[in-house]
Amino acid sequence: MNRDNRIESLPPSAKLVFKILEKGGLLTQKDIARESYLPARTVRYALDRLKKKNILEERFYFKDARQSLYGIKNLQGIKEAGQHG
Repeated sequence: MNRDNRIESLPPSAKLVFKILEKGGLLTQKDIARESYLPARTVRYALDRLKKKNILEERFYFKDARQSLYGIKNLQGIKEAGQHG
């Protein structure tokens, strides 16, 4: 399954979170909730779905160890896949 199919098969909330991370780079769950207007629980669900599809990158957040930063793995590869086919 290529990257485009992985994204297309996601629920709408996960697609929205994907688009926000695609534009915003590394963000915390709070940042994503603020940008998307989604409830925190929905953001957690969307991040979990992205993680299961191996699309999500999670990093340690040095400013606040209780939180993580989330971003899209290999963003360039996803964009290229969309351009070729």
